[in-house]
Amino acid sequence: METVNKQKNWFNTTFPVNWDMLKEFSDEPVPFHLKRWWFALGGTPAYLLIIQVITGMLLTFFYVPSTTGAYDSIAHFTNNVSFGWYIRGIHKWAGHLFIIALMLHMFRVFFTASYRKPREFNWMIGVGLFLTSLILGFTGYSLVYEQISYWAMVVGTNIAEATPFIGEYLARFMRGGDEISQNTLTRFFVLHIGVLPTVIVVLVGMHIIQIRLHGVSVLDPKDLDKKDRYFPFIPDHVLTELSIGISLFFLLTILTLVFPPEMGARADPNVTPAHIKPEWFFFFTFRWLKLVPFNVGIIGNIVLAVAVIFWPFIDRGIERRFPKKDIYVYIGIVSFIIFVTFTVWEAVV
Repeated sequence: METVNKQKNWFNTTFPVNWDMLKEFSDEPVPFHLKRWWFALGGTPAYLLIIQVITGMLLTFFYVPSTTGAYDSIAHFTNNVSFGWYIRGIHKWAGHLFIIALMLHMFRVFFTASYRKPREFNWMIGVGLFLTSLILGFTGYSLVYEQISYWAMVVGTNIAEATPFIGEYLARFMRGGDEISQNTLTRFFVLHIGVLPTVIVVLVGMHIIQIRLHGVSVLDPKDLDKKDRYFPFIPDHVLTELSIGISLFFLLTILTLVFPPEMGARADPNVTPAHIKPEWFFFFTFRWLKLVPFNVGIIGNIVLAVAVIFWPFIDRGIERRFPKKDIYVYIGIVSFIIFVTFTVWEAVV
């Protein structure tokens, strides 16, 4: 017992943390509606991000970021390394589910108007997370250096080049020159394993701080004064999140077993595929660009991104002009239908 007390005293001296304050900061009562999974979707992408980081580190040990070695290193990891196909599959499907979870979380926040004052900045952080995850998916898809992923890089950098004012500089930065080359792959590799994960970690940290400062949004303001409408964070919410994490890993394993990762044809700059398609999360943009003049499509995408980022302030103006009309709900429904229609349309063409 004396030894235990000495170790405890040493620990408290080495780490002089106010544990009571820490407990008070972390163990805040949670609104009762968060017992439902779809209202607590913020934790789902956090689990998936951790899985992606761990599996991504394992992939990095074997990956060769060069135009001559990238494809062979991924093929070797997939086909020859013990459980390499499984790790790569988990990484791939965690990336897809990460984007889906972020989308669902944003839809939930939107349709419950949880982005309104004082949470406008947290909405903007969330949109930043979503846009960063799309770029992360694009760079990761390109690193395989298959035929389709190579030409997706070509199309992606061409789209960037059409951006008004900064397009030429942006495309040259992405390519590392005038065309897709070793410099492009190196830059995408650095972005994928270093820059973008760092941005995501910073944004997640800011997101959590905002939640702690403003608290979790409640559906009915009258519930603020009802103690029975809350439950403890520890252990109730922690156990709920833990069960979600275990279920997610089970789902990822099933997806990897049923749809294991495959290797397409090696990248060939001299042969253009008959049909070039990006990953599914870019289907909406790809279909939009096919329907309108290219430059108009690029400007439209930029306007849409800016509108989504600053939506809380746009909504505030709409609410002032049409009070208690819930215009945002109709805008959200129409936007969702258009998004799904364009995505499915591009998928089946």
